[in-house]
Amino acid sequence: METAASPPSAIESPATASAAETFLRDRCATTLYPTLCYDSLLPYSDTFQTSYVRLAGVAANVTGTRLCALTARIKDLVGNVSVSDAGGDRRPSETAAMRDCENTISDAADLAKRSSAELSRLDSADETTTEAGGSSSQRRLAVSNAKTWLSAAMTNEGTCADGLEEAGAEETPAGKEVNDGVSGVKQYTSNALALVNGIPL
Repeated sequence: METAASPPSAIESPATASAAETFLRDRCATTLYPTLCYDSLLPYSDTFQTSYVRLAGVAANVTGTRLCALTARIKDLVGNVSVSDAGGDRRPSETAAMRDCENTISDAADLAKRSSAELSRLDSADETTTEAGGSSSQRRLAVSNAKTWLSAAMTNEGTCADGLEEAGAEETPAGKEVNDGVSGVKQYTSNALALVNGIPL
C-alpha cells in the first residue's frame, strides 16, 4: 500500500498563495464538508495551486492516507478483540464484523489511492498536450475512473458501518471507535468525490 507524501514545504509568493487559497475556498464550497475540505487541503496549496485535477488528486490521496490509518487502527483493535474472545467477553459476530471492516476499509484505501494515481497521470498527460488542447476522451476516462473508485470506497465504508450495526458491535468500545472513525473518514471521501465531480471536461 502506498504511503502518502508529507505536505510540501515549498514557499509560495503571496500572490500565488492567495490565488490558491481563493481557489481552494471556492472549490470546497461545493462539497458537503467545506471547512474540513479547506483545512485538510490547505497545506498542499503549492501543489495544486489553481488546478482542478491536482486538487482532486490531492484530496483523494489525503483520503487514502486517512483510510490507511483507520485500517491500521482496526487491525490493532481486532487483535484486542480476539484476546477478549478467548475469555468469552465478545460474541463471534462482533469479531467477524470488525475483521470484515479491516478488509473493506483496506480496500477503500486502495481505491482512493488508485483514484489519486489516475488523476496524477491525467495531470501529467495534460501538461504534455496543453498546446494541442489535450485529449478530451482521455480526460473523461480518467475522471470517470476516479469517480468510480471513490464511489466504491464510500460503498465499502458503508458496508463496514452496516456490518457493525447488524452485529451490535457499534455498542462496544472498540466497535464505537471504528464506527466513529468510519463516519469521519467518509467526510474526506465525500469531499474528494465532489472535487472530482467538479473537474471540467
